[in-house]
Amino acid sequence: MNPIRFAIIGCGRIAERHAMHIHTYGQLVAVCDIVETKAIALAEKYSADYFIKIEDLLATKSEIDVVVICTPNGLHAQHAILALQKSFHVLVEKPMALSTDDCRKMIEAALISGKQLFTVMQNRFNPPVAAVKKAIDEKAFGKISSIQLTCFWNRNNDYYNDLWKGTKDMDGGILFTQFSHFIDLLYWLFGDVKEIKSITKNANHQNAIEFEDCGAVILEFENGIIGTINFSINSFAKNREGSLAILGENGTVKVGGEYLNTVEYQGFAGYIIENFGIIGEANDYGTYKGSMSNHDKVYANLIDTLQKGTQFYASALEGLKTIEIIERIYRAAKK
Repeated sequence: MNPIRFAIIGCGRIAERHAMHIHTYGQLVAVCDIVETKAIALAEKYSADYFIKIEDLLATKSEIDVVVICTPNGLHAQHAILALQKSFHVLVEKPMALSTDDCRKMIEAALISGKQLFTVMQNRFNPPVAAVKKAIDEKAFGKISSIQLTCFWNRNNDYYNDLWKGTKDMDGGILFTQFSHFIDLLYWLFGDVKEIKSITKNANHQNAIEFEDCGAVILEFENGIIGTINFSINSFAKNREGSLAILGENGTVKVGGEYLNTVEYQGFAGYIIENFGIIGEANDYGTYKGSMSNHDKVYANLIDTLQKGTQFYASALEGLKTIEIIERIYRAAKK
């Protein structure tokens, strides 16, 4: 079977992570970036063609199967739609887009083109997270009454020296850029949200960003679960915690560590989640770290979907739902 051929649009740090896994699971045939030096550097590393204009890359139809969108958040929708309209499958980095309207336009473009729109939500592959999902599906918790999501990371002012980071139009806010993976898990595990109350504040980044650097949220899910989110990029010096606690009538568990990569405690009536220890490493970008490095599993699943008809692990509709919850959190904070 011929390898799946990929092109990457946007040659920043996350593109390097994608390129590495594409090299393992498929073939990187082209890259594109408006900064020519970035495009050349990534292309030379993987013997790929490089472009500085998206239109030129998308004109090479016969050589590309999947276009990977690694551009700034505010360009995800525009670039994904262009690629779908040219009849390519698309994999878009998180967040899917910065508005539900854009997400709907992306889904519509995929339906019209007959091509697939894939999203990146790799925290679902964390072994402790997958185990919790299994426990929920098997009713091990009984009735869940409440959950608590905590995201305490560090992003200092130097992180925002990049021209697009920290801007409302291109970055969007820390729930989009840093914590959309975590919001995705709330919808995946607990479903639709009925009511949201929130407070956000820019406490320590007034001269660096156009949005919040911390916030607190209260949620009521449609199934009656009460939840809270406490999120911040003000943790001193480094990322400290990415955790989710679940309290049910027959079980309680906290998945924690810095990146939802260990089971901190658990107690069930007749059920045990494996004690994984601390699993895996986060994506390391030198001066800061991101979410768990599970892009290999994303690509393995994508290849199986295209070659074997396997269902992709995260649908575009679920990507839209994540953006919808983030939008509602931000709207609630303005009331």
